[in-house]
Amino acid sequence: MIIYRLRCSNGHEFESWFKDSKTYERQEKKSVIGCAVCGDSKVKRAIMSPRIGKKGKIEVEMPAEAAPAPAPVPTPAQQSMAALARRMPKELREALLKVRAEVEKNCEHVGDKFAEEARKIHYGESDKRGIYGETTDEEAEALAEEGIEFGRLPWIPRGN
Repeated sequence: MIIYRLRCSNGHEFESWFKDSKTYERQEKKSVIGCAVCGDSKVKRAIMSPRIGKKGKIEVEMPAEAAPAPAPVPTPAQQSMAALARRMPKELREALLKVRAEVEKNCEHVGDKFAEEARKIHYGESDKRGIYGETTDEEAEALAEEGIEFGRLPWIPRGN
């Protein structure tokens, strides 16, 4: 597995996992990778720094337990993601739905308090557990600057 930091033509940055670099290149060429924020399919790799672990070992960043949850009323970004989901290959859609189901089954939804709760967990003020919810791009950037690990997943709608 390989993780890439990606940027859409609207300037949104997000991370995505791929089987290997050739898989990414094939998906990019077919425009099936959608921005996790706005659904834009014009996506390119962004510059990213390597994650270095202790004692010189490379630390692989695993998919985070936290993921954005759907809002009760679809936002324009969610509507774009729904449109993208209708165009994506069946296997990819099914895989993303399985990821969503696992997150919902194993993690606690904290709504728009995601950044606040992630900080509490990171600093030991709250029990360590998987959470998911919503946060702004600015809050996500602040969490990353504090060294709080989290991830964003494309949260495609259920149904047809």
